[in-house]
Amino acid sequence: MEMTDSIVICAPREKVWASILNPETLKECIPGCTELTGSSEEGFEATVVQRVGPVKATFKGRVALSDMDEPRSLTLSGEGKGGAAGFAKGGADLTLSEVDGGTALSYKVEAKVGGKLAQLGGRIIDGFAKKMAGEFFASFQKQVES
Repeated sequence: MEMTDSIVICAPREKVWASILNPETLKECIPGCTELTGSSEEGFEATVVQRVGPVKATFKGRVALSDMDEPRSLTLSGEGKGGAAGFAKGGADLTLSEVDGGTALSYKVEAKVGGKLAQLGGRIIDGFAKKMAGEFFASFQKQVES
């Protein structure tokens, strides 16, 4: 599953960049995140509780940052395991560009799931992934602008 979109954040590009690397900001923005530790240099470890259709699971995973071109672009990649529910893995390419009134954050997300989650069907998984991405970026925009 792939999706692309962009948002405009009313803040300077350097502030948006710093927020992407800040574990406290990320924890507040990731839907269902109960724990996030680590750093942008070493990567982050996260615990996320989510319900996808009839399947509720606690995912424990790791996120790494790469291809960092400060303050223009970076790649996030990660994998989470949810026990019997299965796994989710994927990545996101983020690009920041200056626009009138702030910073445009463009993203391309690619995600894959396996186990019970994969049995739910593409429409449910795609809808859930779009909802999660939308919630994350809306929350991220609010955090950075406040």
